[in-house]
Amino acid sequence: MSRAKDVINELLVEVFNHILSIEGQTLRDRGVKLSMSEVHVLEAINNSELKTMGDVAKRLRITLGTLTTSVDVLVRKKFVVRNRADDDKRKVILHLTDAAFDVLRVHDGFHNEMVESLLADLDIEKDEALVKSLENISNYFKQKY
Repeated sequence: MSRAKDVINELLVEVFNHILSIEGQTLRDRGVKLSMSEVHVLEAINNSELKTMGDVAKRLRITLGTLTTSVDVLVRKKFVVRNRADDDKRKVILHLTDAAFDVLRVHDGFHNEMVESLLADLDIEKDEALVKSLENISNYFKQKY
């Protein structure tokens, strides 16, 4: 690998690991008593159009079995409610409780603070190369999965 590729690889891994670590600690410090994977399941339910088990599993790129295990825990903790679809009883529709929306507000706040701190020293209108690079990284991951 060339030096530039080595540096980019190291930076991407480092940034990814730091985000996960800091995100988890920040949420714990703000009173969230869920794991990061549980928070991300809540986020996927919230952002899913249909909110079916299949739709959410697809969004998270996990199996239905894995999602079922996570949802069981979130139901027990009263963050998610399951209902059968009226039109097709085989479909399970997921609904977030008020407690889940409270967690998502804290989670969104962390992401907003993170992005604001990154943008503080940038003139994003002038940093088109950075924006294009980030879009390319995002597109790469979307195409891979």
